[in-house]
Amino acid sequence: MAHPVAFSDEVKTRQLLVAVALGHAPADLLIHNAKVLNVYTLSWEDGQDIVIAGRRIAWVGPVGAWKGQALSTFDAKGLPAVPGFGESHKHIESSMLSPEWEAALVIPLGNTWTTEGSHEFANVSGTHNVEFWLTAEHLGSPLKIFPALGSATPPSAFEQGGGNYAYKEISENIRDNPRVQGLDEVMDWPAVSNPSHPGHQRIWENIQATFDNRGVVDGHGAGLWDMDTINAFAGAGLSSDHETRLPEEAWNKLQHGLFLQLRDDNIERAVPYFVRKGLKNWNNIALVTDDRNVADTLKQGTMDYHIRLAIKMGAPIEASYAMGSLYPAQHGHLDQIVGSITPGRYADVVLLSSVPDVKIKYVFANGKLAAQDGKYLLPVPKITWPTWASDTIHIGRKLTAKDFEILAPKGKTTQVTAAIQAPFYTDPVQKTAMLSVVNGVVQRDVAHDIIKVSTVDRYMGQARLGKMFWTGNGPKTLDSAIATSVSHDLHNITVMGTSDEAMALAVNRIAELKGGIVMVSHGKVLAEMKLEIAGLMTSRPVQDAAASMENVYAKADSLEWIGAPGYPRRLLISMITCSPFTWRLVVPYPGNPSGLVLLQTGQTMPTVW
Repeated sequence: MAHPVAFSDEVKTRQLLVAVALGHAPADLLIHNAKVLNVYTLSWEDGQDIVIAGRRIAWVGPVGAWKGQALSTFDAKGLPAVPGFGESHKHIESSMLSPEWEAALVIPLGNTWTTEGSHEFANVSGTHNVEFWLTAEHLGSPLKIFPALGSATPPSAFEQGGGNYAYKEISENIRDNPRVQGLDEVMDWPAVSNPSHPGHQRIWENIQATFDNRGVVDGHGAGLWDMDTINAFAGAGLSSDHETRLPEEAWNKLQHGLFLQLRDDNIERAVPYFVRKGLKNWNNIALVTDDRNVADTLKQGTMDYHIRLAIKMGAPIEASYAMGSLYPAQHGHLDQIVGSITPGRYADVVLLSSVPDVKIKYVFANGKLAAQDGKYLLPVPKITWPTWASDTIHIGRKLTAKDFEILAPKGKTTQVTAAIQAPFYTDPVQKTAMLSVVNGVVQRDVAHDIIKVSTVDRYMGQARLGKMFWTGNGPKTLDSAIATSVSHDLHNITVMGTSDEAMALAVNRIAELKGGIVMVSHGKVLAEMKLEIAGLMTSRPVQDAAASMENVYAKADSLEWIGAPGYPRRLLISMITCSPFTWRLVVPYPGNPSGLVLLQTGQTMPTVW
């Protein structure tokens, strides 16, 4: 006779919920007399009790009908109750806070769970990626994080950082970690669609590994709007898109079975169009933040803002809340534990003082009162992050101005042709300009907004860098530079400047900080944002981190900038290598001494000739 199987913690939890629901065991908390939004029926139910055992909901029903006893009671006084908000696609790294402080930032705004698009940290430490995202919750943080493994690890076939995910890594991480949802946004459409592309094998291994382990494959369809490509995108198994621009594009993708993840301006464009089209079923749509730093989140909000915006744009109120709770949970196959105020789910309950305005009075997370009137009430676990998270900037040595010089080819003594890059470069032909040569060194043309950019390898410790000329954003003030170790998606250090000396100073300061954003001018550091966790985040209180970022914004106003005044927000994504971008500068590699590469084909070219 076989020995009985030992029950898992999840099964033991469910057994307790059965006992509590039947009144055979006491509950820990009863939230009394709430007006509950049922996101399954999109209806409001007055006079409801919510019974909580441990971190889960055990029973929901009319006031006084439950037969058991609770150790404590919270009187909701008839306030509307909606499920804790959840993101189906967010990069927590973009808040610039480590996970324990992210909880303190977003839970007062109603967010209680997040699907983390983890290719940022994965590119820093692919081996420790899942461990990093689960650590804070294991130590008591109430924010539930469901990692979606970074398909862009590395982002392209022409880069290498601190992680490399193929079949084995994806399969093992999904199989061994129930919290892992699947594969994060598949961005490299050229590699997916072109069998001769150098990245074709690896990206399809990632997709197959996710299918084999019944995970969710999320997509990234930027620039993919023609009917053939939409069909191909959906046929590949890429189940979602958060990159729609035109409302017609969003509608077409929705019609072809893609799960839409709408953010900011996408909400403003798509929702009114969907209303005009007479959309009846909104359950294949979610609202997402994607990327927003701590300072901007404090000013704007997060999912609360998006739900409010969807309602303002004409979406049904109940569906708007479901797009921020149940529908993203269903997409991630997580709806058995999050996304609704129903038995078995985590006890994440948001009590509102105004439904249409999404005004939040109380937030319960995992059955505990976690926030009231915008104030976080729970302790933040103190985490001493290991060196794989806190010591990740390895340039190899201090850089000098000479490292950033671009030498003219032999025989070119007065003038050269130079490739000129810019943010979001989508032209299949690399633009050029004529630049002067002084003592064998090619010069900027700041008067015509041509400065210099460099991508500095932070992983291999060999002081390698790609460098070329640049326009479109960056400083215009002489002897100034701005550098960042948040540089999507590989997160090498990007630096832009009007002098080589300033560029060296900015990069060296980032190395001293172990990551961050640094502005320098005339030999001095003007402002900095320390990001010592993976070079992407900081383990500091919310207000302290926000103040640092606000100081960067303020000090940026003292410089002149190309393209627009003030801090160049596009700096962080200027070196992005995903589709639909074309020519891009990466760290030089064998066969590509300049680092300038056409992402769709692997074609290379020099930066000056």
